[in-house]
Amino acid sequence: MPVELSVITPLLNEEKNVYELYSRLRAAMENTNGSYEIILVDDGSTDFTLQAIEKIASEDSHVKFISFSRNFGHQLAIYAGLEKCSGNRIVLIDGDLQDPPEIINKLLEKMNEGFDVVYARRSMRKGESFLKKITAKLFYRILNRITSINIPVDTGDFRIMNRKVADELLKMKDHNKFLRGQIAWLGFKETSITYEREQRKNGNTNFSYGTMFRFAIDGITGFSNFPLKFASICGILVSLLAFVFIIYILLAKLVWHETVSGWASIMVTVLFLGGIQLLSVGIIGEYISRINDAVRNRQLYIIDKTNME
Repeated sequence: MPVELSVITPLLNEEKNVYELYSRLRAAMENTNGSYEIILVDDGSTDFTLQAIEKIASEDSHVKFISFSRNFGHQLAIYAGLEKCSGNRIVLIDGDLQDPPEIINKLLEKMNEGFDVVYARRSMRKGESFLKKITAKLFYRILNRITSINIPVDTGDFRIMNRKVADELLKMKDHNKFLRGQIAWLGFKETSITYEREQRKNGNTNFSYGTMFRFAIDGITGFSNFPLKFASICGILVSLLAFVFIIYILLAKLVWHETVSGWASIMVTVLFLGGIQLLSVGIIGEYISRINDAVRNRQLYIIDKTNME
């Protein structure tokens, strides 16, 4: 049965946070004075997160859960919740309690002004290293420069959207998802509220630098062809430099009667050219990998357990 508000929360090894998360989400939902459901998506946790979710769901009919057969990734966990939810309005919020559930009402109030999407923009990110903050800031600004869409900076997936936006988002079957970019690509009327992002409550972050790098690659290759153009530009520039160097060698030999020699200069040139070639092949490989994923047409995720139809 459709409800007024669905809250989707992906969880990975959050057994220390899940009870407090549920308590705060429930309090926030009761303040909305409307029908609601809380969808907790276990993304292949290896601790007791799933057992905690099942216990909560058995005691509260508002709580639904989805458990993957293995870890399929944060973005696909959100997507699974979107496919199963029934709300006219949908909130996306992470389960580490860095995004406070208490401001969901502010998102709702802003949406009531006539917006299709309202995202939460971080004015402060507590408990995160300087390197993590600066790399995130640079990534979003670079991404906006090399794409034709305006992806909001200093935001995560914490936002609210209406059913119209969710239905269009579900039509995008990309395996390598970058939901905040896909929502921006849809082009619906959007705005933001600002908030201070809290320090992680318990446990360790699931977003290592390796995960963040992979996420950045998904965002760039999913919304920009600039890397391919960059590889082409590098090839042209290197070819021009090689042509100029050939002219110089010929002039040195035939006009100035000098011989250009030097093992070091030859090795530098060879390594430079090899680096450019490997970079170009790697960039092309990233795009081919995404084509391969699409051609294989495998399911995006596999559900092991759920209490949803």
